[in-house]
Amino acid sequence: MIHAIAALLVFQLLGELIVHALALPLPGALIGMLLLFAGLTWHGRVPEALARTGGTLLQHLMLLLVPSVAGVMMHFGRVAREWQPFLIACVVGAAVTLVVTALTFQWMLRLRAKADR
Repeated sequence: MIHAIAALLVFQLLGELIVHALALPLPGALIGMLLLFAGLTWHGRVPEALARTGGTLLQHLMLLLVPSVAGVMMHFGRVAREWQPFLIACVVGAAVTLVVTALTFQWMLRLRAKADR
């Protein structure tokens, strides 16, 4: 499990380094996740330890979000003054997530149907 956590942190660190080196307007964790995805795709499978560790982290995702929520609440005055952009970002983000999830689901169903033939 410690090796899987170390691997996740290494990919996040690589993402942060790339973002800072190239001055990209993206979160380093996102780039790290894309690198991890590329590595797992190239490898062809998810190692068991990484799958277990990822599952454990997902089970406790709400605990990982507490610092972010606390950080937003520290700036509640600003959020109250500028609520419209936050609302628009939330609605658009939710809509994009819904559409991408639906398209991914349809794509996976088509792949499964082809594999079953």
